[in-house]
Amino acid sequence: MSEGFDIAIVGAGMAGASLAAALLAAAPRLKIALIEGEAQPGYHATGRSAAFWTESYGGPGVLPLTLASGPLLCDLGVLTPRGALTLGRAGEGAALDSFAARYGALGVRVERLGRAELARRIPGLREGWQEGVFEPDCADIGVAGLHQHYLRVAKRGGAEVLCGAGLTAAKRVGDGWRLTLRDGRVLTAIVLANAAGAWADDVAALAGVRRLGIQPYRRTMVQLRCAAPVPADLPLVLDLAGSFYFKPEGTSLWLSPHDETPSPPCDAAPEEIDVAHAIARFERVTDWRALRVEHRWAGLRSFAPDRLPVYGFERHEPGFFWFAGQGGFGIQTAPAAAELGAWLLLGEAGPVPFGGALDAAAYAPGRFG
Repeated sequence: MSEGFDIAIVGAGMAGASLAAALLAAAPRLKIALIEGEAQPGYHATGRSAAFWTESYGGPGVLPLTLASGPLLCDLGVLTPRGALTLGRAGEGAALDSFAARYGALGVRVERLGRAELARRIPGLREGWQEGVFEPDCADIGVAGLHQHYLRVAKRGGAEVLCGAGLTAAKRVGDGWRLTLRDGRVLTAIVLANAAGAWADDVAALAGVRRLGIQPYRRTMVQLRCAAPVPADLPLVLDLAGSFYFKPEGTSLWLSPHDETPSPPCDAAPEEIDVAHAIARFERVTDWRALRVEHRWAGLRSFAPDRLPVYGFERHEPGFFWFAGQGGFGIQTAPAAAELGAWLLLGEAGPVPFGGALDAAAYAPGRFG
């Protein structure tokens, strides 16, 4: 005997949980199932994020989602002020000016800094790093707290979270779907929503829907213990070339070589060469002495071909809803993306989210043909 739902969402990480919460806020009578393949939600990308809210991260196409999400994240109490400092080498002044002008014109607060100010903010900064752009509004995000908030809201609204129950078959039956889960359960749903992260294209193929070319990329993180405690007020430090970033985590340091290695959907693990790259690039920035690697991990960040998220009904299968391709910015844009996704899924009923500040067409799956 099958269980019937209005909407079945594949994936209970940040994307799926936030979408379920937003749907139930807008339409409390909906019957929603969150289908999670792992034993606990958020095991993959959500649980491995070193998330920060940085307006320039993801580029101008993502910026409206980031700006709309900022006040909502603040209201939820999951932001901690950090600041972000993008460094440039000698000769990169013009590129830094362009970076600052581009985002300043879009409403991002930016400050151009010279060598003396860089050295004050980053003790032990090596020679060669001459200029930078500071974004004072960057903040750390309490990822676990945000994810648990959305799960609580969804469950309180009646959503059923089905863990350890990956989707194994999806068949169109009449105006809905017949869904078979790994644990043998069978569900029916009117709408199948794809919030499966790295597995988004696989879920589409399972449902007989075209793949959009959403590609997972491995990103490596290292927790490093240095000889001296990391300053608590150190900003998030990045470089203009996008070859590293690091920030404090307690008295240790989180750093990444900013790698993007194409990967199949999987339980990602760090490669030793990427850990070595992370440390080597960090040591080219500061003279801090590294004592040991305390922890290393990797996660998958999944992008559509144009590196913008995909929100909306599949043009060729109106019962299939995309909520995927959110790359490395899915945490910082979660509140706005969820509200936009819910509005689209519910047939664009009610006022346009955020007063029309978000261009839903820019994220529609129909842009791929």
